[in-house]
Amino acid sequence: MTELSTEARNRRKARTGVVKSDKMTKTVTVTLERRFSHPVYGKQITRQKTIKARNEMDAKAGDTVRVMETRPLAKTVRWRVTEIVERAK
Repeated sequence: MTELSTEARNRRKARTGVVKSDKMTKTVTVTLERRFSHPVYGKQITRQKTIKARNEMDAKAGDTVRVMETRPLAKTVRWRVTEIVERAK
């Protein structure tokens, strides 16, 4: 049983982003940024997505954090902060 649960846990998405807002209780807003090459022109394109994550690691605005996908924790919260990679200066 535990082997199945750890296997499923390893398949969860993990992303790194920057905390934009920590005004909510237990929740932070994280901006995820991805860069890719344009399929025709080759120019680098940046796309951003904003997510809400459960914050039990006491992350503040400006911190770089690693988030992991989880079950729905609230109406809009589907991620949780697993690690603070770098504190804001």
